[in-house]
Amino acid sequence: MAAYYAQRAGAGLIISEATGISREGLGWPGAPGLWNEAQVEGWKKVTDAVHRNQGRIVAQLWHMGRLVHPLVSGMEPVSSSAVTAPDYAHTYEGKKPYVEPRAATTHDIERIVGDYAGAARNAIAAGFDGVQVHGANGYLVDQFLRDGGNFRSDDYGGPIPNRLRFMSEVLGAVGAEIGIERVGIRFSPNIYSQGVEDAFPERLFADVGRRLEELKVPWIELREPRQPTSAGAIPTDPVSPVVRANYSGRIVINSDYDWRDARERICAGHADAVSIGRLFIANPDLVKRLATGAPLNEGDPTTFYAGGAQGYVDYPTLEQAEAA
Repeated sequence: MAAYYAQRAGAGLIISEATGISREGLGWPGAPGLWNEAQVEGWKKVTDAVHRNQGRIVAQLWHMGRLVHPLVSGMEPVSSSAVTAPDYAHTYEGKKPYVEPRAATTHDIERIVGDYAGAARNAIAAGFDGVQVHGANGYLVDQFLRDGGNFRSDDYGGPIPNRLRFMSEVLGAVGAEIGIERVGIRFSPNIYSQGVEDAFPERLFADVGRRLEELKVPWIELREPRQPTSAGAIPTDPVSPVVRANYSGRIVINSDYDWRDARERICAGHADAVSIGRLFIANPDLVKRLATGAPLNEGDPTTFYAGGAQGYVDYPTLEQAEAA
């Protein structure tokens, strides 16, 4: 993994793979964590390698909520509400139906917010330049935020200000731990993702933008496709314009953009940067290839999430391909 991330240090800023804040919140087989000292020591090898190659890297902090399966975590899943996710979980025993989570108590919420803060502290100890809270894709923050996943009737559910509470407490705790200037957050405001959506996304994310402005969160990432994604998500209209109207920090857009389309969105003032995932898997020197108009390597989807070096560190750079 150190070799993989170091190869891509030219990105300018690397957002790590999703990384669990606790065993309770980690439901993907083989995924990394940041809740103990051994994990901190392992990540130091990655951050040192990125920094030696003049890159910067932030840790993406992840709690999967109701998408955690007991066959992976060994624990009961917890969510905003006791509602089972659709489809199937990836487990060490193959695909299994999700199980019903229990609705988080106020004690659970306080504990989980503390886990986010602890993982952020560990991230800085591991050499990361900052963190990004994963608030997208139907995971725990998203399960509280959008009305398609939150059916609570207490201070954490119902009207939008209540649904913003969990996100706000997480960001506040993480910012208090490592400095809010080192904190970003990721959203997927205009797609139905893993059973979560919102009936009024523009209204919700106008308020999200205002809250982030109050909290002084310096940057956010929006997974905001304008066409059906390669993962099958169906988007609604982009929400970045209403976020921009209420938020003065940096906005990064993501998801199935080609370079021309992304450039148009940035030139229109809807975003300040674009983040790229799958293209960077297949092209360790992607920035140089885009800058020079060079052809791109095709990714091999059969190796995605495979857990080994094949399909991650063996794609050729432009120089290697020309020399072959």
